[in-house]
Amino acid sequence: MKQLKQGLFVLGLFALLQGCSATSEQAKNKGVDNTKQTKLSLDKIYKDAFYRSERGEYFRWLDDGSGYTVLETRKLDVSSDDTPTETEDEVAIERQGITGNDIVFYNVDGSGRKVLVPFEALTPVGQAAPIAIDDYIWSEDGKWVLIYTNSKKVWRSRSRGDYFLLNLANQSLQQVGPQIVLDAFKEKKQGSTEALPNEARLMFAKFSPDSSKIAYVYLNNIYYQDIRGDEGLAPEVHMLTTDGDDIIINGNFDWVYEEELAIRDGFRWSPDSQKIAYWQLDTSGVKEFIMINNTDSLYPELTTFPYPKAGETNSAVKVGVVSLQNKTTQWLALEGDNRERYIPRVSWANGNELLVQDVDRPQQNNRLWLYNVASDSKELVFTDSDSAFIGWYYDAEFIQEGERFLFHSERSGWRHLYSISKDGNSVIDITPGEFDVINMLAFNENDNVVYFMASPENQGHRYLYKSSLDGTLPVERVTPKEFAGNNRYLLSKDASNALHQYSNFITPTSSQTIKVEGHKVIKPLVQNAELKAKLANTTLPKHEFIQVNAQGGTVLDAYIMTPRSMTALKKYPVIFYVYGEPAGSTVQDAWGGSGYLMRSLLVQEGFIVVSVDNRGTRSPKGRDWRKSIYKKIGGITVQDQADALDQIAAKYDFIDTNRVGVFGHSGGGSSTLNMLFKHADKFHAGVAIAPVPDIRLYDTIYQERYSGHPETDPDSYFNTSSINFVEGFKGKLLLIHGTGDDNVHYQGTEKLVNELVKHNKTFEFMAYPNRSHGVSEGKNTTLHRQTLLLEFFKRHLL
Repeated sequence: MKQLKQGLFVLGLFALLQGCSATSEQAKNKGVDNTKQTKLSLDKIYKDAFYRSERGEYFRWLDDGSGYTVLETRKLDVSSDDTPTETEDEVAIERQGITGNDIVFYNVDGSGRKVLVPFEALTPVGQAAPIAIDDYIWSEDGKWVLIYTNSKKVWRSRSRGDYFLLNLANQSLQQVGPQIVLDAFKEKKQGSTEALPNEARLMFAKFSPDSSKIAYVYLNNIYYQDIRGDEGLAPEVHMLTTDGDDIIINGNFDWVYEEELAIRDGFRWSPDSQKIAYWQLDTSGVKEFIMINNTDSLYPELTTFPYPKAGETNSAVKVGVVSLQNKTTQWLALEGDNRERYIPRVSWANGNELLVQDVDRPQQNNRLWLYNVASDSKELVFTDSDSAFIGWYYDAEFIQEGERFLFHSERSGWRHLYSISKDGNSVIDITPGEFDVINMLAFNENDNVVYFMASPENQGHRYLYKSSLDGTLPVERVTPKEFAGNNRYLLSKDASNALHQYSNFITPTSSQTIKVEGHKVIKPLVQNAELKAKLANTTLPKHEFIQVNAQGGTVLDAYIMTPRSMTALKKYPVIFYVYGEPAGSTVQDAWGGSGYLMRSLLVQEGFIVVSVDNRGTRSPKGRDWRKSIYKKIGGITVQDQADALDQIAAKYDFIDTNRVGVFGHSGGGSSTLNMLFKHADKFHAGVAIAPVPDIRLYDTIYQERYSGHPETDPDSYFNTSSINFVEGFKGKLLLIHGTGDDNVHYQGTEKLVNELVKHNKTFEFMAYPNRSHGVSEGKNTTLHRQTLLLEFFKRHLL
């Protein structure tokens, strides 16, 4: 139901939520002749990539902040001195023209360029071409780099692939994994996209803290291999778990954990490199969902996977610690049914103590257990509770050599950071005040400082703040005033330097490296000058941020986009762009990319575009704001949208309340249906993309968190599900869904179609074969989908 879920940090990558363009005044200031401005088109936005943003290279800080590494693209020159000598001419010829990525080091100021890993060095024995770099990890001792390649998508992320270990001193390259994995990779034909049975099967490979070992998951079991001095990877493979199969998952997760708890990597090295803590999921008893692919072969192909729908049986979860010495697992014994709990995070305090977050199924209590592996004992050290739900989970970060940890909690009514003693007896709010901590970025114990994101005065902005780890100093904003809007930071591990990205509605993303203290610019990296020039020469709308009142006086944030010039006394149709659920927010002062341009195109075609963040959206407005929608999604949320329409229409006399449209994707598709069905007098035409018409069909973790349990809270499920209110629908509907959606199942849309037919409600419908939740795979799919949306609104509202 969400559209978002971190690998390498990409410069210029911002969520495509919302944005606005340069005004005509801004264009004049840049010397642009408005009479010669061009118009937007769907082809320019989605086919020709005319408005593509400049993106910098993949970026990674060194831990001490002294420099960074990036991936730089280069074409192989077989005649150059650094090209490996080939014994066969035809192999050398095959290598000509190959393009790959070098891993390159720079000082913080951009000087001192040094190629640490030339891509020629990444050519496996017997292969003609170097492997591609999908990700890379440095060892703690700086002698090795682990290269991730040939990655395959597992639900949301490309988390399964092949790994190679490179010795930085002598450039020797070795593949990681059991012999059967190595053999499969060698058998793969150059250029082939088909995976062999055991190729691309490793997951989450990582160095031990002392850089002497590499552990990974293979076919739901955990393995490790030793690194022997300069010799490199030992051929012996040590199997730490043996019961993994299609039912028992070790060191990995099922679909619902990955999607709803934002966690994929299921094991953690101990600080002493002698043990590994890991999750085990038992999926037996979890009913399987089946997706049908009717188009890629002569006969239909089936994809089957465990998917616990609301109220159904969950996987049983537990945490164990396996010793590398004896390969024996000690299980943390927790009271209660392991199918009625979630374990969203575990964190090592030291070599023998592990902090385990134990959440009940309703997600109202998070009990933190400190497990002592040596004594095989546990102690309950802290409980975080909420009468509605705990919405997001964060790793506990240990400080003071494992004696205290940093933890997020809304216990004060705001999401704050707390420093908690290991025994739980001392709890210090280190970010006091009536504001939310959006997320913690980094801390430095030597400097007694912690950095986090917040925006106390404007929910649509994002700024860097700092506080002290001991709570003795006041909270202080770091981001300068001139960066009003959306700011993002990637801090070095020691928090000395950062990659800073900035945008707002009228400004595409720029990036620079900065010295965090004083926010001093070190080197500009991406300016997006070409895109800014194109936007300045494009007819784009005006925008205004506004606030409206919902029932009870609750203030809602919104924006309105209007044509640059408007005809006096003319009434314009209005289209609401909606999300409306707890996973996101649309009213953000950030560059919105193609999504913003699409909404600008709607304005160009004669519509007013409005977006409103109703109660419960993911905004830094306090606990009560976010929890007010508990068991009321689809009710209070869409009532807020209807109230906002009334107030906006009263404020702007050019709004035609007889021609009101709405569209949204995922949760926004669900909101669209509820707005059309429950408020048919106000919303007349809508496009619902990948919606959940019946929330009983969605997964346990998400839906039960916000709606309760179907058995104990039937009214919540009935009132939230738009399928129960079809009879009230009077307008026009375009329903869009991908048949290969593993997240929001096409099944729900089929059920809605039946209900619409039952009530003799006419509508338009588009199913995209085998497309997943984003409905974007395949040539021109996004262009086609947006063409349908545009033409639908033109037919029914203009």
